[in-house]
Amino acid sequence: MVGACLNSVAGGGSFIGFPALLFTGVPAIPSNVTNNIAMLMGSVASGGAYRNRLDVSRRILVPLLTASLLGGLVGALLLLKTPAHTFLRAVPWLMLAATVLFIFGKKLARLRHLTVSHEATTTAILTTSLLQFLVSIYGGYFGAGMSIVILAMLAAAGMVDIHAMNALKSVLGVAVTGVAGLCFAFSRAVFWPQAMVMTLGAVIGGYFGAHFAQRLPQSWVRGFVILVGAGMTAYFFGKAY
Repeated sequence: MVGACLNSVAGGGSFIGFPALLFTGVPAIPSNVTNNIAMLMGSVASGGAYRNRLDVSRRILVPLLTASLLGGLVGALLLLKTPAHTFLRAVPWLMLAATVLFIFGKKLARLRHLTVSHEATTTAILTTSLLQFLVSIYGGYFGAGMSIVILAMLAAAGMVDIHAMNALKSVLGVAVTGVAGLCFAFSRAVFWPQAMVMTLGAVIGGYFGAHFAQRLPQSWVRGFVILVGAGMTAYFFGKAY
């Protein structure tokens, strides 16, 4: 529940869900897979709460969703073929880059003239979709902190409304974890009893967490995103090194 609430506000719910499964004795890869299944339902619930904040044209949303589905599929297949511990050593560096990108995203957008507004050029849409494809591979493979990375990418793409960013993040996150979840379900890597308990908490936490987030000033939510990103970075550095 706490992890899904965190996801709905700023991302990073796997920072709680994934270690919790590890502490209960679930192996690393099944922990990752089971956590992703549970967080999927939390993302669906938070996405429903943010539905009125989604303000993206179809010409932008369709390429981003396509990139999310393809990237999530590639990432899930990679996870099922390779040991997770080799990727864990790269996670803290990705989290550090994502947090820095989120902080300075507005300045990067002005420098690169990249935007996902309604007047976005075809080049800008293709570039943003390519970035989302890469983020989705990471999301399908490991998942922890994917929401932070998506928010960072959207900030670099010129979005400034944190609640609109959270709405689009929820939609893209559902696409990534949904296609990855189908792969995991067919692979029989999911620990279903744990997944069912976590899913119930994720739905409750995701929906009410999203409603609570919209009542907060944007500066508070942005600050919380940065705090979560820094905390995740420190945690994963300690875990990997």
